[in-house]
Amino acid sequence: MNDILEKYLPSHSVVAIFTLIEENSIHLKIVNERVTRHGDYRRMPSGVHQVTVNSNLNKFRFLITLVHEISHLVAFERFGRAILPHGQEWKLTFQQLMLPFIRPEIFPSQLLPLIANHFKNPKASGDTDAHLSVALKKFDPENDNNYIFEVPNGGVFRIYNGKIFKKGIKRRKRYECLEMATGKIYLFQPNAEVELL
Repeated sequence: MNDILEKYLPSHSVVAIFTLIEENSIHLKIVNERVTRHGDYRRMPSGVHQVTVNSNLNKFRFLITLVHEISHLVAFERFGRAILPHGQEWKLTFQQLMLPFIRPEIFPSQLLPLIANHFKNPKASGDTDAHLSVALKKFDPENDNNYIFEVPNGGVFRIYNGKIFKKGIKRRKRYECLEMATGKIYLFQPNAEVELL
């Protein structure tokens, strides 16, 4: 198992992650990319705790995603199944489980302040923290995509499902974008990756 984890995780995190997996009797599945999620946790009908994580994530995002999903299991075990999936109990658990990994042997120095700031109040998705998300994407393989914040106002772009949009004004944090085919307005996070047309 450690050999497999070495391929997906920063090397100094492997032993601690393996321990978390063993202690919590987790069946870890590394799966093909899913556009809508990086990972998930499920308690299977058989009672097995299954965590899936996308195989295409860089090592740092893979680690954060894996700990995020393990935190669901641990929070449910500690506080009961009636808690909100991303409520205060989960946030506290995620902070506690992630803390031992927030160190320079595991994360590059440019990520550490952003990670430390994110974990003061972790969100349901790391992608909603635009600064951290953009910093993490610098460790992904290069692609031709742009971020919404890089698209000029009025610029036209395509998203992963083929839908075409025109970028509009920025609200507080997100951009209003017009779907060209329907005329509907959608809100996009500034760090959403799109194909500029």
